[in-house]
Amino acid sequence: MATLAVFTAVVSPSASAPAQAAAGSGFLDHLNGFDTRRWHKANGWSNGGVFNAGWRADHIRHSGGVMAINLDTATCPSGCSAKPYASGEYRTNAHYSYGRFEVRMKAVKRPGTVTSFFTYTGPSDGQPWDEIDVEILGRNTTQMQTNYYTDGVGGHESVIDLGFDASTGFHNYAIEWRESTIKWFVDGRLVHQEDGSRGPLPSHPQRIMVNLWPGIGVDEWLGPFTYPGRALTARYEWIRYTQY
Repeated sequence: MATLAVFTAVVSPSASAPAQAAAGSGFLDHLNGFDTRRWHKANGWSNGGVFNAGWRADHIRHSGGVMAINLDTATCPSGCSAKPYASGEYRTNAHYSYGRFEVRMKAVKRPGTVTSFFTYTGPSDGQPWDEIDVEILGRNTTQMQTNYYTDGVGGHESVIDLGFDASTGFHNYAIEWRESTIKWFVDGRLVHQEDGSRGPLPSHPQRIMVNLWPGIGVDEWLGPFTYPGRALTARYEWIRYTQY
């Protein structure tokens, strides 16, 4: 088991989409195309810290009912926020409160990488840092890591054995967030839950987000990243939110 880390903060410039109230209602997006009413693509910056890639809007593409996020070296480092790699991050414009957050995705298998589905808000939205994570670490894609942050306090990681390789096919991952509990599901099966006994649960409305990134300085957690000389691709078939 990898040593777990607490580095998943999302930093964005003031040029990103403006923060909105918790106005997000239920939806199912089959990701057939880029719906600018619901989503925006991170572009022209890096989250910094352990994220060793710059976000590029052109690294998120829709084709054949699948959204692909590519991680490669195109135009880097000059066009990649001075990072050696480029990748993509997809974010909702609105913020969403208690409900069920679901995705169908296929992860990247490569040490040093993270394929994610998560909810997030923070100082760039004028709110405390709250976050709920589903992360597939490319060093072992038969496991899923869960975590949450409340007002910037994390350290609630758990590692779940999936019983399959998340890089070889699409699977459904869900977060059920209520005031008193967070539950994580895989293919409809409850695999983990938190009730606040390890620390207060998030309470602020959050964006729904996905990204793919290589780490730096966290080899103990992610393993060392080496670029294979070709693009690495995380794939997403749909994203759904059900309001509670």
